[in-house]
Amino acid sequence: MDNSRQKGVLYIVVPCYNEEEALEISAGRLMEKLHDLKRREIISDASRIVFVDDGSKDRTWELVKGLYGSHEEIKGLRFAHNRGHQNAILAGMMYARTYCDYTITIDADLQQDINAMEDFIKAYEDGSEIVFGVRNSRNTDGLFKKLSATLFYKTMRGMGCDIYENSADYRLMSAKALEALSGYREVNLFLRGIIPDIGLKSSVVHFDVFPRMQGKTKYSLTKMFTLAADGITSFSIKPIRMVFAMGVLALLVGFGMVIHIIYEHYFGYTVSGWSSILMSIWVLGGAVLMSLGIIGEYVGRNYMETKQRPRYYFWEILSRDEGQNDHEA
Repeated sequence: MDNSRQKGVLYIVVPCYNEEEALEISAGRLMEKLHDLKRREIISDASRIVFVDDGSKDRTWELVKGLYGSHEEIKGLRFAHNRGHQNAILAGMMYARTYCDYTITIDADLQQDINAMEDFIKAYEDGSEIVFGVRNSRNTDGLFKKLSATLFYKTMRGMGCDIYENSADYRLMSAKALEALSGYREVNLFLRGIIPDIGLKSSVVHFDVFPRMQGKTKYSLTKMFTLAADGITSFSIKPIRMVFAMGVLALLVGFGMVIHIIYEHYFGYTVSGWSSILMSIWVLGGAVLMSLGIIGEYVGRNYMETKQRPRYYFWEILSRDEGQNDHEA
C-alpha cells in the first residue's frame, strides 16, 4: 500500500433535486459516516460534504443553508436553473478538485450503501485513481426498469462504449482523475461513459442498493431516456451506420418489388399488387422517418456542442473558504 496516499482529504458530492423529504435524514447519516471516518483516521479532518442543488423548486436549498449554518463540514452549491443530474455531479466534482485528494459522489436518497465508502478509499490507497461503484443486483428495481437497464448496458457495450454493467454514479475519483475529466467539454454529458475513457488505473467496488425510504424518485422515464440518448450519441456512430444499412436493405427490397411488378404485368395480374404497394409505402416511410430522427439527434447534439454555452452556473455558493463565495461556474 502506498502510505503517502493515506488519510487524504475526502469531499463527498451529493446532487440534490427536490429532496426536501430526504435531505435532513440523508445529511445526518452522511455526517455520521464522515465523523466515523475521521475518528478512525481514515480521512483528513479537512474532509467535507458538498450538496449541489440542481435548481430545486421545494425547500431543498433552505435545508442546505440550515445545514451549512450548523456544521462546518457542509458546503452548498446552487444552480440558477435545473441543469440535470449529470451536470450537478460534474459541478460538484469540479468545485471539489481545488480542495480534495479525492471525491466520492452519491445520490441524496442514499439508496446506495454508504458503508462501501471504506472499500472505495481502500482501493484508492492501493493505487486506483478511479474506483467504480457497481451494484450487486437490481432487485430493488421494477420489472420494466430492470429490463430496460439491462438492454441499455448491453446496447452500449455493443456499440463500443467501455462501460461497466450495472455501474452507477456512486464512485471515487482522485484529484488527478478530476483534472483529466476537466478536459472533457461535452455539453451532453454521460459520465458513466466518459470517466472510463480517461484511462487511469481503476478498480471496481460492489455495493448493495436499498429501497428508497423517503420521497419519490426524481429520475423519471423521460430523464432515463435522455440519459440513454446522450450515452449512445456521445460514444458511437453505429446508429448512423445502421441507417446506411437500412437504406441498402430498402434499396434491395425496392429491386425485389420492381421484379415483382414486372412479373405481375407480364402475366396480366394488373389488379393485384395493391397490398404490396401499400406495405412498401408503410415500411419505407417508417424507415425514412426513423432514419431522419436518428440523423436529427446527431445534428441537434452537434448544434448544442458548437454553441459552447456554459454547462451550469452557480447562483449561490456556501463555503467558508476564502474567495469562494462568488457565482462563478
